[in-house]
Amino acid sequence: MTPRRVRALALLAPLVVAALTLLAWTQPWVDAVLDGDRSVTAAGDVAAPALPALALAALALVAALALSGPVFRVVLGILLALLSSAILTSAAIALGDPVGAASAAVTELSGVDGEESVRAIVEAAVLTVWPPVALLAGIVGILAGVGVAATARRWPDRVRKYDAVRASPAEDPASEGRADRLDAWDALSDGRDPTAG
Repeated sequence: MTPRRVRALALLAPLVVAALTLLAWTQPWVDAVLDGDRSVTAAGDVAAPALPALALAALALVAALALSGPVFRVVLGILLALLSSAILTSAAIALGDPVGAASAAVTELSGVDGEESVRAIVEAAVLTVWPPVALLAGIVGILAGVGVAATARRWPDRVRKYDAVRASPAEDPASEGRADRLDAWDALSDGRDPTAG
């Protein structure tokens, strides 16, 4: 794989992670049925409230990766893997405990508070497809972070189109005049007449 393709994939992966995470966060995660034939749906903002901050951090990493050097890329790759681990953990918690993930929505609908009380009135809690999507985003992000760290030195050098070009004193005729002016100021500071031959 060419260095340009490695770089393109490494910059695309955090975008995919962020997009999947934000999409999953906006969707319903748990459909809960309460006693008395009442039902409530808990969206990702209730079941996993940390996801948008993690997704936005992954988006910010894209810009940082595009501008960084090889050493900093390794650090950013590790950071992406850690952020993605947090995404994966949030999704895994909801997958492991759907009633707990929906508890805030259940409390809002029923007025019943407290973990044991909420569990007592929930007859069934069914997960939608979106927690696994968030889990998948976390896995992709971890793999991408490890990949960025492993390939950081294979990326092509960034374009230095707008970096300042410095001419050597021999190539820059203005540098002689600048040096003469500085010498004149130094002479004045020392109490000497700079015009004296």
